[in-house]
Amino acid sequence: MKQTMLPEEPDARSPAGAAIRFIMDGPTGNMIHSTVPPGQINRATRHKTVSEFWHVLDGEGEIWRSDGTDQSVVKLVSGVSIDIPVGTAFQYRATGTVPLKFICISMPPWPGDDEADYVDGPWAPTI
Repeated sequence: MKQTMLPEEPDARSPAGAAIRFIMDGPTGNMIHSTVPPGQINRATRHKTVSEFWHVLDGEGEIWRSDGTDQSVVKLVSGVSIDIPVGTAFQYRATGTVPLKFICISMPPWPGDDEADYVDGPWAPTI
């Protein structure tokens, strides 16, 4: 059994561009806390083997997702949860005046930065 505390400072940056803090990891998945500053537009990516669940804690933003057949843009606000199935292209941005903060659970565990391929998204990245 594990117990952790949210680190004060980010541990790393996601391939898309969010500041991330590692929270929990295990054999079936891992959990991170992500922060995107106001106005930041992250790079569009597609994961090769990992699916994700997100739960928004604070801030406002938007996420574009495309599975090759359907695509949509969803508003990200406190309380919203979304999924990103393996192979789904996605891009997100912080649109509010405070940082966009969310919890991300990856299944299986994140294998490393070469997991993400960069793709074309609807918005020009700012990072």
